[in-house]
Amino acid sequence: MPAPVVIPSETCMKLIDRRIAFEAIRAALIAAADGSGSVNPVVIGRGLNDGETFSMKSGLLRGLPAVGLKVGGYWPGNDAKGLPRHQSAILLLAPASGRLMAVVEGGALNGLRTAAADAVAASVLARADAATLAIFGAGKQALHEVRAICDTRPIRRVFVASRNAASADAMSAALRGELPPEIQIASADAEHAARGADIIVTATPARAPLFDAAWVRPGTHVASMGSDQVGKQELPPALFARARLFCDLPQQAVVIGEMQHAKALVDGGQPLVAIGDVLRGAVAGRTSDDEITIFDSSGIALQDLAIAAAVLARHATT
Repeated sequence: MPAPVVIPSETCMKLIDRRIAFEAIRAALIAAADGSGSVNPVVIGRGLNDGETFSMKSGLLRGLPAVGLKVGGYWPGNDAKGLPRHQSAILLLAPASGRLMAVVEGGALNGLRTAAADAVAASVLARADAATLAIFGAGKQALHEVRAICDTRPIRRVFVASRNAASADAMSAALRGELPPEIQIASADAEHAARGADIIVTATPARAPLFDAAWVRPGTHVASMGSDQVGKQELPPALFARARLFCDLPQQAVVIGEMQHAKALVDGGQPLVAIGDVLRGAVAGRTSDDEITIFDSSGIALQDLAIAAAVLARHATT
């Protein structure tokens, strides 16, 4: 039998782009809602030192078909070693036998996949004329998020908000060197960024709200991309009662996603909608220019399986 295919991160990024990622993640989110995909409970592990964590997310996509899991780690001390803090590997199993079919290194791929979920949600939840983006966070994932949202909406201004001013300035400079010159980019404090935004995206490891609910104006779309463990928190709970709530997978979001902080509202009857139901037309997305929408992306295995399968398919043809 053939040996498993191993696709390193550098090769992955040559085989895929944001357009392919968008379509793969869109299909995965629909599968999560229509029953053609299924996921298992997330398992969280700890490293030897405080703050070192890894998660295992697994599931299957019947349509591809694809079966497997992702192991993703976060080692905050890696900065000092010149290594990335985030790393992951996706293991694809042969659907007919369960044999290991491929190992897809997902470090760089994970950033693309996560941002694609943000873009997919924004395509049905953000106002069509949304022109100002506030990004909270100044790491590599935040860069991916800005790129993906700029693909999806006519962004003309980006505010970068970070608790580390130097990091915000560095990211602003990086964006100026990459985005079209007509897009205005500036570092900003949390209040200025949130008050001026049509779209707010948070991409941090925060464990407390990053801004005040009162700063979010009607019509804003908000996406929490960083909350994927118990105890993580990016959004102010007071915002939930003012908004329509969406997520990648409701049963997971209320446990490890941002919606863990809205669980009492959800249990009390406030709807929490799987974004896949919007994408397949079962539930309306944005219904007015004044409503606030929130998308909680805790990250599901189906996204990893879909994007790894796309990489593997393109690898087979090169």
